[in-house]
Amino acid sequence: MRIGVVGCGTAGQAAAIHLARAGHHVTVFERTPTLGPVGAGILLQPTGLRVLNELGVGDEIARLSSPVHRLSGLNQRGRTVLDVRYSDREPGLFGLGVHRGSLFSTLLDRMNQLRIEIWTDVDVRSYTQPRRGVVEIFDDAQRSLGHFELVIIGDGARSSLRAQSGLVRRATRYPWGAMWFVATDPDEQFSGVLQQYYHGTRGMVGFLPSGRSAVDSPSTVSVFLSVRIDEAGVIRQRGLGEFARRVRALTDRAETVLSQISDIAQVITASYHDVVLSRVFDGRVVFLGDAAHAMSPQLGQGANLALMDASELAKQLAEVSDVDVAIERYDRARRANVRYYQRVSRWLTPVFQSGLTPVGVVRDALMGPMSRAPIFRSLMLDSLVGIKTGLMPWSVMR
Repeated sequence: MRIGVVGCGTAGQAAAIHLARAGHHVTVFERTPTLGPVGAGILLQPTGLRVLNELGVGDEIARLSSPVHRLSGLNQRGRTVLDVRYSDREPGLFGLGVHRGSLFSTLLDRMNQLRIEIWTDVDVRSYTQPRRGVVEIFDDAQRSLGHFELVIIGDGARSSLRAQSGLVRRATRYPWGAMWFVATDPDEQFSGVLQQYYHGTRGMVGFLPSGRSAVDSPSTVSVFLSVRIDEAGVIRQRGLGEFARRVRALTDRAETVLSQISDIAQVITASYHDVVLSRVFDGRVVFLGDAAHAMSPQLGQGANLALMDASELAKQLAEVSDVDVAIERYDRARRANVRYYQRVSRWLTPVFQSGLTPVGVVRDALMGPMSRAPIFRSLMLDSLVGIKTGLMPWSVMR
């Protein structure tokens, strides 16, 4: 089958590799002129690690990653708000903190090994389905880029193709986001723990161990400062001192990170989106990853959900000869898991990023004690590792 993939991010790369290995002819279209590693650290969960093993890159990613055994959150008085340990769910379980660039480069190497065709500097802007089983895609000058039997859209949270589908129920940008920087951590003072510090719901800084760019390179850590998006520009205008002041107001552990930043231009702003589709396919056009279900990173599941999307789509196409039936089965198979994380991420966002002071007070008072209750703790652990499909204790992927 001739398959077009729009977007060379995690979802597009994973889908391309899976489908090329299955014998399909895959062409990937990427809008940026040069392929290169971008982004800060991300947390890979056991669900995502399983897919990376399927793709044949699990061991390499593990060598470039930092094991994360625990998530910890403290408020401004040092009170524990969040304390979740992977081993409490299953001995030996852990996540992996990895630089998004390392994940990208590793998957790109695998794509090149499979001789997957990649077109760069191509901005796919529209598609038509002139007849059953055929999709034609067009660039920003309305030039045809070819006909395909299946087109996979993985062009991210700000997808330029999603609106055309008529499937959008929600596509909004959160008022809050983050400013981030990746620093070296040669002494590994941040190892093993995703550590966050809170001041109500208006202030948060986090440190994620983020692996290394090569096996012989020093470890890195990603620092994230929660900001209102409309304040990010003000921080930039005021310069590095303002960014550092806000970080220091939340923790005294950041000096080794801040000392590595010489200019505010090195600090990147990330915005978060909330995207909900009525279904993830329009005929032979299928949306994967953030293009289908972007959400805030409160549960750290974005890359993992994208990897799981790619795996499930490849599985259904391999098991069912009728492509249209396989696509419908894919949509049903992923729906409960994705919608759980969409809803819970939406609920949790104002608990950690908002101007709602009373919410922060209630969070600080109740979340720590609640997390020690067996039922709530089980919910948190299952949510963390990426397997939840609903709020009930038994609502997990098998």
